[in-house]
Amino acid sequence: MIRVLLADDQSLVRAGFRALLDAQPDIEVAEEASDGEEAVRKVRELRPDIVLMDIRMPLLDGLAATRRITGDTALRDVKVVMLTTFELDEYVFEAIRSGASGFLVKDTEPEELLRAVRAVVGGDALLSPGVTRRLIAEFAARSKEPAAEGALAELTGREREVMALVGIGLSNEEIARRLVVSPLTAKTHVSRTMIKLGARDRAQLVVLAYESGLVRPGWLG
Repeated sequence: MIRVLLADDQSLVRAGFRALLDAQPDIEVAEEASDGEEAVRKVRELRPDIVLMDIRMPLLDGLAATRRITGDTALRDVKVVMLTTFELDEYVFEAIRSGASGFLVKDTEPEELLRAVRAVVGGDALLSPGVTRRLIAEFAARSKEPAAEGALAELTGREREVMALVGIGLSNEEIARRLVVSPLTAKTHVSRTMIKLGARDRAQLVVLAYESGLVRPGWLG
């Protein structure tokens, strides 16, 4: 059973998400929070599998709350997905850097929300497929000057290749087709790369790909 914590200051939004999620046989809403402070407190108490976190909330916004959660080693297994009204909300880029596993727009189709929750908990998700490449392109344009590649020293040539493909927004299946390997092999390479670099998930792997200079703006095909 996937346990979800909903964090949004609008009760109607929480009620809508709860109705959808609780209707699934493999998902349950463990708790709700109406502000960032409450969200962090309840995450520490309940250790849900995933937090659906609104960006704009009172007392403590979703970005700051995400930093507290992802910065707590005791909560390493808790995934955070940001919720936003706009696909390219300026806070999303910093949220990804802060450890969020991705983001969803609030008007996402129900089926896509459910797929995203299951995928993120499984460790395979990055962002809403409809906006992945656009977000990565925007992130790349705003990214810092590439850092030295020292962080990539432990990676094999194949792992660097896989990391670059993750960095331009390809899924495991797309990476497998590009490299002519099985999806399981692609997933294994991605997992090993994340372990070596200490990345929480694919989202942070994308950040590292840009910040190390392995992938540069303008490389999107």
